[in-house]
Amino acid sequence: MSGPVDKDAPQPAPTSRTPEREEVARARKRERDRRYRLEHPEEHAAQRRRWVEANRDRIRESNRRWRETHLERARELNRDSMRRAADRKRREAETRAKARVRVRVWREEHPDRVRKYQRDWVEANRDKVREYYNRYYRTHRDEVNARATARRDADPAGAAASKQAWAADHKEHRAELQRARRADPEVYAAELEANAAARRLKRALARAGLPPRRLHPATAAERRANERAAVAFFGDPSLPEHVHQSTVFVENLTKHMLLHHARMREFAESYVATRERMGLPPANADDVMWARAVDVVLDGSRRVDLLTSRDVAAAVRAAKATMRRAEQKRQHERLVEAVVVHVQRNRVRLAADAAMESRARRMRGKPSVDRDELLVRIALQEVAAQVPTTLLAAGDIRRALGRASFALGQMLDAGSSDNQRGRCLEA
Repeated sequence: MSGPVDKDAPQPAPTSRTPEREEVARARKRERDRRYRLEHPEEHAAQRRRWVEANRDRIRESNRRWRETHLERARELNRDSMRRAADRKRREAETRAKARVRVRVWREEHPDRVRKYQRDWVEANRDKVREYYNRYYRTHRDEVNARATARRDADPAGAAASKQAWAADHKEHRAELQRARRADPEVYAAELEANAAARRLKRALARAGLPPRRLHPATAAERRANERAAVAFFGDPSLPEHVHQSTVFVENLTKHMLLHHARMREFAESYVATRERMGLPPANADDVMWARAVDVVLDGSRRVDLLTSRDVAAAVRAAKATMRRAEQKRQHERLVEAVVVHVQRNRVRLAADAAMESRARRMRGKPSVDRDELLVRIALQEVAAQVPTTLLAAGDIRRALGRASFALGQMLDAGSSDNQRGRCLEA
């Protein structure tokens, strides 16, 4: 029998182990370690992470030495690993593609079940859905606002109706918001001052006999559309060249019509007459004239690739306005010249008519008018029937009368001075 053993007593030396016993011991240790890893996976993973974290340099150096020693084997392992990874990714992609197809087909075959599932899930997860929405909005605030703005701009009538419906359904909430806003004394005072200023302006306009201030209300959608159009217009890199081509085209068209208006009019009338003889639908001679002028100017221009139909129409309107002003100026000059010539040729008769008109005005009790001015007025009335004045307004006629009176006054002063000089020489 073996009795108690004294641990402090000297022990006999252990017998030497054979290789077989050592291999058995290592196998038992590996088995114990494997069972421990299976039974305590989290502790083993944490222990491994701590060891790796504490021995990074050692691991890196060990891997480097092994790779230098077994370079071909390392390359072979790397190729095998990449091949397995590529095969795995391909299989996963094929599996996901088949799953998507299967799911899509099932959703197409069972739309009612899909909608019911979605409704049920939303009803059962209201808080989660709200949190999803809030989280997405916090992360993509600008994109969400931009999409909402685009929807409102695409359907302004629907947006306005939705806004009115919300206001009608939430009157108390709107009133509470207004009360909370006006609770701020600075905001309340600013609103009172703005209202008082508007009333003062309205009363001032009424006292002055002026109409009330009229503003064109522009909605936010209209302002955004105008801003986008302005950015697109002024941001166009071809804008300077476009403006240059438009300006040159307007100048050339105006110059051509001022120089060749009679020839263009003759061509247009001949073209219209030819269409009538051929039995074709009638055409407007003015439209034909301007269309022909545009063709001639475009053929003679160096660059017109950026011009549009709106540019051509604007150029035609500008040229017409310029020609109208030129013709109006010519009529004005001709009228003044005709009045002056008529007075010079018929001065005696016109002076007698002016004296008779002056006596008649005194007899009727009308205010007296200078006799020379009456003379020019009578001459203007006689000449107006013979000189074209279709483009002259009342103001133009008054200015022509003033210019003619001034020119005749200078001539009469010069004549009287010559007569006095002649009488002095005779004396």
